[in-house]
Amino acid sequence: MDHVTWLDKVLPDRPPVICAFRGWNDGGQAASVAARYLAERWEAEPFAYLDPEEFFDFQVTRPTVRLEDGVSRVIEWPRGEFTAAKVDGRDVVVFASGEPNNRWRTFANTVVEVSRRVRSGLVVTLGAFLTDVPHTREVPVVGSAADEDTALRLGLARSQYEGPTGITGVLHDTALRVGLPSVSLWAAVPHYLPAAPNPKAALALVRRVCALLEFSVDVAPLVQAAAAWEETVAQLLADSEELTDYVQRLESTADESPSQAVTPTPMTEEPIPTGDALAEEFERYLREQGGTNG
Repeated sequence: MDHVTWLDKVLPDRPPVICAFRGWNDGGQAASVAARYLAERWEAEPFAYLDPEEFFDFQVTRPTVRLEDGVSRVIEWPRGEFTAAKVDGRDVVVFASGEPNNRWRTFANTVVEVSRRVRSGLVVTLGAFLTDVPHTREVPVVGSAADEDTALRLGLARSQYEGPTGITGVLHDTALRVGLPSVSLWAAVPHYLPAAPNPKAALALVRRVCALLEFSVDVAPLVQAAAAWEETVAQLLADSEELTDYVQRLESTADESPSQAVTPTPMTEEPIPTGDALAEEFERYLREQGGTNG
């Protein structure tokens, strides 16, 4: 595996591998926040890195500079990181990365090769898609498996999605070709909110993946973050009669069909406030809050 740097660590044994990718697959940053939260709460430690040189366009996904001990400057590259933890007596791996800009097949093959080297029996990807759901209701999480046996064993549906795909789709296809079971979990994120972290959707993903894998995790900090987020959004809506009316229509639809499956479909054709207008209003609100608090 030419693209992997292995650290001098004992490798996890037969762990499920939880993957999340920043970018196209990550509406409201819910998937990446969920993966980072799990790694932090489980105190996961890195055991391997994915070299970014072949996979990222650094003019698109730029490295960052930080000061170490206030003196030396350190470049942090957008590499993928494999971390491992022991939870409830079992090993688990969390892999976090940005969606690569180049060589997707090689990238997916490398992730699968690492998973096979640690003798994983299951890859789980986390994602979030933008759709017409209200932020005031429980976050729908859609679970599907790439093959029929895994779907039956875990009580999930077979994936029926057709359309543009991201690195998660390529990773599932690669895993399927080598006989590695894989599962995809997607949270539905309100498309009418500005592009900012959505801790409520991240919480839904954390709960769903832990229930699926039968792992425990303390979600109290994420519950508090979700409650604070909802309060902020509620104040934003109070300043927009147009947006309030739109959300109420979404609530009525959700309440009339609570069991209706949510799938990654194109956004509603119903007229809604423009994204630019919402973003400007949200940024104005945050500035005002900052001024008040300052």
